[in-house]
Amino acid sequence: MIRGRTNLFCAFSWQFQNKALISRRTFNSDIRMKRIGLYLVMGIFACSVSGMVFSSCKQKAEPAEQVDGFMNTIADESADSYAKKRNQSTAKTGMEIPGKMKNTPEQILHRMAYTVSYNSTTKIPNWVAWHLTAAHVSGSSQRSQEMFQEDHQVKNGPTNSDYFNSGFDRGHMCPAGDNKWNRQAMQETFYFTNMCPQVHSLNSGGWNDLEVACRKWARKYGDVYIVCGPVPQQTPIRTIGRNKVWVPREFFKVVLCLRGEGSPKAIGFIYPNASASRKMFSYAMSVDEVERRTGIDFFPQLDDRTEDRIEADRGYF
Repeated sequence: MIRGRTNLFCAFSWQFQNKALISRRTFNSDIRMKRIGLYLVMGIFACSVSGMVFSSCKQKAEPAEQVDGFMNTIADESADSYAKKRNQSTAKTGMEIPGKMKNTPEQILHRMAYTVSYNSTTKIPNWVAWHLTAAHVSGSSQRSQEMFQEDHQVKNGPTNSDYFNSGFDRGHMCPAGDNKWNRQAMQETFYFTNMCPQVHSLNSGGWNDLEVACRKWARKYGDVYIVCGPVPQQTPIRTIGRNKVWVPREFFKVVLCLRGEGSPKAIGFIYPNASASRKMFSYAMSVDEVERRTGIDFFPQLDDRTEDRIEADRGYF
């Protein structure tokens, strides 16, 4: 009887312990599930907060990009991409900008005081255009303070070594003398993308005389619009330097005046890349003639009737 009671007690005790163990395991399992659920909730909350922070930062960054005009908030952006977006943001559509060129490599570069259509094949500009005002031709900035510099907005562009010992000057298209009004404007005229190989006697002689005349006209009329560059050619007379910079045969310059006596009026010039021994106006011609010889559409912002009239005749300045 005692043994039977003992067996019954043992069986009951074992059953109770087993139920307690199962209950404890179930309880522990419930705790683990609750913990897992809590961790999932915390993870989802953390991701949500991170997304809100990222979105907030992005929204705050965008106004800065719009104010600056280019993507200055992206830390890992390459210098080339940064320069490209900056260049696009400062695009100009002034009276001086020619029409888009056809069948010609063209990279548009916008500076503080001028715009360049750069040709990656010839390593020189197709054209350089600027609006010259009376205020721009005077100021404290001096050419002697500046250094010629490579333009890192173009790939494999011309360098100082290309011109060194070549027999040609680094001839400005937009002159330093037109940008005494601002130090940055002056500095940017020394980019090699604003240069062409020029015979020294032209650079310091007839071409310089024409630059001086343009500054005189800007003072006289208040402002003028100017485009200049090399006359396009199928093959160069020669190239210089490791980058094979083309040497032009001729240079053109066209000038538009919208104010003053006889305005609107325009005049064109073509100079050989040689000693310019004749008087300045002996190289003058109509803008239509310069367009015919260069294939460039000048002053397309004018209404057609005015453009046709003033470009057909050589204006008198």
